[in-house]
This record gives sequence, structure tokens and C-alpha cells, in this order.
Amino acid sequence: MWLLMAVLLLLQAPSSSEGASKQKKALNPEALMNVSQIICHKGYPSEEYEVLTDDGYYIHLNRIPHGREKPKNRGAKPVVFLQHGIFGEGSHWVENLANNSLGFILADSGYDVWLANSRGTSWSRRHQHLSADQVEFWDFSFHEMAMFDLPAAIDFVLQKTGQKQLHYVGYSQGCTIAFIAFSSIPELAQKVKMFFALAPAVSLKHSRSPLMKILVLFQRVLQSFGELLFANMTLLDLTVTSHEGWDAQTRLDVYTSHYPDGTSVKNIIHWAQAWSQGSQSHPDTPPLYPLEQMPVPTAVWSGGQDWAADWRDVLQLLPRISHLVTYTHIPDWNHWDFVWGLDAPGRLYSSMLSLMEVSQYIQH
Repeated sequence: MWLLMAVLLLLQAPSSSEGASKQKKALNPEALMNVSQIICHKGYPSEEYEVLTDDGYYIHLNRIPHGREKPKNRGAKPVVFLQHGIFGEGSHWVENLANNSLGFILADSGYDVWLANSRGTSWSRRHQHLSADQVEFWDFSFHEMAMFDLPAAIDFVLQKTGQKQLHYVGYSQGCTIAFIAFSSIPELAQKVKMFFALAPAVSLKHSRSPLMKILVLFQRVLQSFGELLFANMTLLDLTVTSHEGWDAQTRLDVYTSHYPDGTSVKNIIHWAQAWSQGSQSHPDTPPLYPLEQMPVPTAVWSGGQDWAADWRDVLQLLPRISHLVTYTHIPDWNHWDFVWGLDAPGRLYSSMLSLMEVSQYIQH
């Protein structure tokens, strides 16, 4: 017990005085901004919405309706929905310079871009009847994100834009909830034109994340904490192999001011369960989620230096994807390169844009 407490204390966020010191040392103004402020700071239009889920949570969505230049064609544009990973939030997609951030690249390429913020993150902590200070508020894991957050958000986006389908881009846990939702809710899957799975965390047998090993070791102790917020931990160095490939020198203050964000103890326990079992299943009890039933065309990418979503686990996932469009392995990438990599526009985002363009003419 004392060992766990020591570990958690070491991981805990800085105190308020340390936070003030950190703000003074900030190199980039975006380190002190929320998602919408970052978008506006870069010269892009920004919109914000709240969506009510069937189980009473309010999910915050950020929108970049078009690029820096006003579009000549005022008609409806194809929609891209970006879903962050665990401990993340919508800013993941806009934290680099505009020519290196997927959210801005998509907007400048003519897409209507939506950034999700899962329940429990800083921007999605409202409920119809519960306060975030109540234990009951935190009684959720990625299962509820898949079965409630995604359907509500996707339906809202399509209604707002007047489109029938959208492109879905998931990163890490953002892939997990998509695989669950699209395989379990057929009518939702029909609304997704193509699923872009970046570093999908589904089968975790080979995951080398030190954090995951710690959480599995103390899984029962974590359960005694109750469904409380598990957030603001300085995990960055525990989950990557190196900082090479992304701008650790000049953008680190931006990354660490928005990551890690919040989630629930129950979500962490569900992940620990998945790691110990080697695959995703319903909370506490089998069966496995029916991923083979997912009808959505899917493109997958993995990184050879990814400690969280190990490439060997991704290979085991591929046969379960019934409509696999393409699979690309990037040997020198770690888990962060997919969202922060300086070479991501040339090695990943350009391929995604090509697939999106081609998929406009494909029906499923």
C-alpha cells in the first residue's frame, strides 16, 4: 500500500505554487489556452457545442468549420471527427504549429473538423443530475464512452452539418471506443465513411508501458479509492521511449499543459483488466467485444517504438478487422509521433488525406 502511495505521489501534478512557476516559464502562449483559444490564436474559426448523452453526461465538442481562408464554396464540406486518447483531450490535434497539426491541416484541406472531448476530461465534466464532486459521476470507463459518448456526438455532428456520413480518426483509446461502438451499434457504423486507426490500443498483450504495469500491480488497491478522478499526473516520460521525432524542446510546455487530462479510476481499472487479459472485453466479465462484426472500412497505423500500442498487438488485431483497407507500420515512431510528430504530415497525414479523397466515391 505504501509503495502505491509513493508511486502516485511521484506522479501527482505540481502544486499551485509550482503551477504558477510553470506558467511563468511557459515558452508558448498556447500553454495557457483552452482548445478554442488555441484554434483562434492560430487564425482559424472556432465553434463550441455541448451534446447530451443518453445517460446524462454533457460532452464538449470543438469545431473548426473551415481553414484560415474563407471557403469560396459555401456548400457543405466533408466532415472529419477526431477522437483523442486516454488522458488526452481535443487540444491534441492542434498543439503543434498549423502546418504540423492534423486538425488545422484537415481544415485547410477543405474539411469540416470536429474535436471530441470524452467524459471526465476538463471540458466534459457536466451531468444532468450529478456533480463532478460526486463519486457517482465517475462511474464510467471507455465502455460508456463507446456506447454513449460516440453515438451522441456523431449524431449531433451529422445533424449539424447536414451530412449522412463522416470520417472518424481515432488515436489510442480513441480507436478502442470506436472499435467497440462501430461493432456493437450497426446503425452508428453506417454513419462512418472510413475509420482511421492511429496506434490502436485494443490487444495489450505486448504493451511495455511502465504505467500500465504499475496499475495492474495495484489494481485491487485502486478499486478501494472509489470512482474518483484519476488525472493531472505527469506520465509523459513513463509511456514513451524517447522524445525524438516531436518538438520536445520548443513545444513541451504546450504538450504538458494539456496532457495528462482527466479520467476515472474505473476507466483505469478497465484498462488494467484489458492489459492482464491481453484483449478488450466488457468491464469485469467476458465476452470479448465483437470487433469482427464492424462493417466500417478501416485504415490502421502502428509504430515500432510504441510502448503503449505495441506493433505486435496491432498485428494480432488486424485479422479481426473485416474491412481492412490498408495497414502501415512506421518502425521508428513512438506513441506520441501520431499526434505530435514533426514528420507526421509527410509520413501519415498526407496518406490519410489521400484515402479520404478516394473514399468520397465509395459507398458502404
